[in-house]
Amino acid sequence: MAQDSTGIPLRQLAERCGVEFAGDGDVVIERVAPLDAAGRGAIAFLSGPRYRGHLSSTRASAVIVMPGDAAATTLPRLITTNPYAASARVAPSATIGPRAVIGERTAIGEKAQIGAGVVIAEDCDIGQDCVLHPNVVVYAHSSIGARSIVHGGAVIGADGFGMAEHEGRWIKVPQLGHTVIGVDVEIGANTTIDRGAIGDTVIEDDVKLDNQIQIGHNCRIGAHTAIAGCAGIAGSTIIGRNCKIGGAAMIAGHLDIADGTVIAAATALADSTKTAGIYTGAFPALPQREWMRLMASLRRLHSLFERVRALERATKQGES
Repeated sequence: MAQDSTGIPLRQLAERCGVEFAGDGDVVIERVAPLDAAGRGAIAFLSGPRYRGHLSSTRASAVIVMPGDAAATTLPRLITTNPYAASARVAPSATIGPRAVIGERTAIGEKAQIGAGVVIAEDCDIGQDCVLHPNVVVYAHSSIGARSIVHGGAVIGADGFGMAEHEGRWIKVPQLGHTVIGVDVEIGANTTIDRGAIGDTVIEDDVKLDNQIQIGHNCRIGAHTAIAGCAGIAGSTIIGRNCKIGGAAMIAGHLDIADGTVIAAATALADSTKTAGIYTGAFPALPQREWMRLMASLRRLHSLFERVRALERATKQGES
């Protein structure tokens, strides 16, 4: 049977995946879908005994099952010890944890470790020796380089905060770029890295990101840079190589941060840095009473400045 322009015969899919098939090998597969939502042209996989009840009612054209479940259906089927991996390109030495989901056309490299509950969407590339800890989410068209580590709860490639105000309402701007993570990168728990709006968001090689960091769309983080927890980096900011950014630092969008820059913890950075150095914008904590007196003084600072300037003008006039 000739391959359909929008699908692939089951027997050919079995050959590509290196698994056995049973039933009608000429049925054409166009997409992957869950058992309970699949229809004509879809292939669905049985991921565990909890979902076996859906096997008799599914309307999928074919299913992917483990050998022990092969006799439980008369549908055309792929038979494999790892149903999760059969709809993607998973290296034989990679390990896939329970309840993990791997999208179509996604590649998982040699010796990669995909933890329980990880979701990797379609058209992704996970490099060799990568470790994705439980419940990581990787959106479509993202790539993660070799030997990188992503800790639990991190989200790679979600839509950036792209909104345009029009006639009193917000209109969502499509986020069409990709997310590119280099080699030897470590991404902390619950850190979020948004996909690019048009171009790509790029995390270069050997970047180390702590927990709960937000990196906006179209940012580029230079190689060997380290960022501590709870920092926030707004969209389209370019951070140079070998930078060090302290915890809870806030960096505005569309800035350029020079190579080797050090930004102290809790610093709010609103302008680009042209040269390397240490930048600090946080006010040290004080006892409350002292803080209140200092704030009261600061509120009078402008009027004091105006009085001093007036005295200077009067002094100059008197001298003349």
